[in-house]
Amino acid sequence: MPCFRFLLLILILMLALASAEQPEAIEALLRRLDTQRSPPSVQESAAKAVLQRLLPTHSHSFEFKIISKDVCGGHSCFCINNFKDSSRNSAEIKIRGTTAVEIVSGLHWYLKYWCGAHVSWDKTGGVQIGSIPKPGSLPHVRKEGLVIKRAVPWNYYQNVVTSSYSYVWWDWERWEKEIDWMALQGVNLPLAFTAQEAIWQKVFMDLNISMDDLHGFFGGPAFLAWARMGNLHGWGGPLSQNWFDQQLSLQKQILSRMLDLGMTPVLPSFSGNVPSALTKIFPSANITRLGDWNTVDGDPRWCCTFLLDPSDPLFIEIGEAFIKRQLREYGDVTDIYNCDTFNENSPPTNDPTYISNLGAAVYKAMARGDKDAIWLMQGWLFYSDSGFWRPPQMQALLHSVPFGKMIVLDLFADVKPIWKTSSQFYGTPYIWCMLHNFGGNIEMYGILDAISSGPVDARISENSTMVGVGMCMEGIEQNPVVYELMSEMAFRSEKVEPVDWLKSYSRRRYGKAVQQVEEAWEILHHTIYNCTDGVADHNIDFIVKFPDWDPSIINMSILAKQEHMQKLLTLHKKRRFLVEETNTDLPQSHLWYPTWPVVNALRLFLVARNNLSKSLTYR
Repeated sequence: MPCFRFLLLILILMLALASAEQPEAIEALLRRLDTQRSPPSVQESAAKAVLQRLLPTHSHSFEFKIISKDVCGGHSCFCINNFKDSSRNSAEIKIRGTTAVEIVSGLHWYLKYWCGAHVSWDKTGGVQIGSIPKPGSLPHVRKEGLVIKRAVPWNYYQNVVTSSYSYVWWDWERWEKEIDWMALQGVNLPLAFTAQEAIWQKVFMDLNISMDDLHGFFGGPAFLAWARMGNLHGWGGPLSQNWFDQQLSLQKQILSRMLDLGMTPVLPSFSGNVPSALTKIFPSANITRLGDWNTVDGDPRWCCTFLLDPSDPLFIEIGEAFIKRQLREYGDVTDIYNCDTFNENSPPTNDPTYISNLGAAVYKAMARGDKDAIWLMQGWLFYSDSGFWRPPQMQALLHSVPFGKMIVLDLFADVKPIWKTSSQFYGTPYIWCMLHNFGGNIEMYGILDAISSGPVDARISENSTMVGVGMCMEGIEQNPVVYELMSEMAFRSEKVEPVDWLKSYSRRRYGKAVQQVEEAWEILHHTIYNCTDGVADHNIDFIVKFPDWDPSIINMSILAKQEHMQKLLTLHKKRRFLVEETNTDLPQSHLWYPTWPVVNALRLFLVARNNLSKSLTYR
């Protein structure tokens, strides 16, 4: 017992020292990143260009200016003020921000809360700007102006698989729209994973690996995410040289625009996934063939990829070469690199010393290529493989790099926050993330109450190491209400009341206040957007199921059960139900809400059609 108490005391002291060091390390990182930003004139022009694309009729109604963080006490912020004398052809509103992202966020904030406008993805309704007054008639903010500070330094965006579920076929025109959307939502730490195959092609060919060998290594365009993670190889390929060249050119456009707006892109790094040919070129290298990961029939043409052990000196050599090749292609655009060596692949042993050495080697490969490198890691493994990642293993990995050199994404914090059960990731900085979407499924789903309070609870908790919020959905262009609220939490210092926020949201989205619509959204808040059962895959989407069953064969006993359930729901209107499983071979939806209120919400939307028939966001 005395030994246990001594060890506990040591752990508490270590965490206290870590929490004291972390703010200094993060502040140093932020200062360094600030020195790498594009000049103020470039950022101001980039912000003006976003305005021109969004609202060309009002391009002269706003004046933008980059300011120092000193204006806001050392924080990132935006400031909105009125011009005293303005006319139809002159600026009416002045928006200042510490970067172009803050300026554009300020523009979005003003358009939402003073003009009643709404911005969404095209596939979820697009923009509603009909409520914005004409130039010369824009509403004034309060006399003293408005100052909004970021509650945390970073607003992260994307998941390592979003590129395959949503982005894979995009051209520059679509990417430009997405980067505009990011800036409007305040995103300043986006993942930038496009074209990494073009970089790997150059790195591996420098190691005498042929293109024929690489054809069997790279996945096809729609499967790149899983090939990158070492889950499969070759499936859907090969990639053409035109694909490599086109993607590299596209990535340079993406990075250039992100930098012009003052964002810090997150680039990929080496996780150990290598072509099989490397085993022949370096026969003594410590390369392991992994097991099957849900590939077609476990066919070796596609399954069972090869992983180079981070303890092997070749790992550091390849990792360094990859970082330096990116620097050569893109310039010094970031210090933050993503690496997920153990994403749904466990280390060969749970020995903490071994895990610590692995983590140190992964970071060493990054730091050899960029001396200021920061390792950004998805924390999904701590949830998906929690049986392996116990406290000793977690601490071994998280403490394998110098303090302040790793940032963890608490990827599923909206449902299963790891920070609560890991002593704030044992002192490691982390970003509170909303995962929300799995597999690009399009079901209506959300947890608005958790989003509106969770980030604030984490930030103000004792010894908090939270440094950002993030949106880490696997697929985009769905449930816009969820993403608009989540993006606002980067600027919210206090919890949001969802009922009031949804009333404002419904007015902005449809361009006017309609009582039936506000009532419908209140119902949706307490049903569809209040899933608290912790189930990851929230629904079975029949619309994308394989056509291997016939719904017409549903029998009367099943219909009787459904009628019985409906009666129960009618008797207990205030209670939330999880619909029971039925004894049938038909696929079953996972519902976390009673259906009758949702049907009523739909009826309310239909009743409002005469008021909103011209609204694209309504239709």
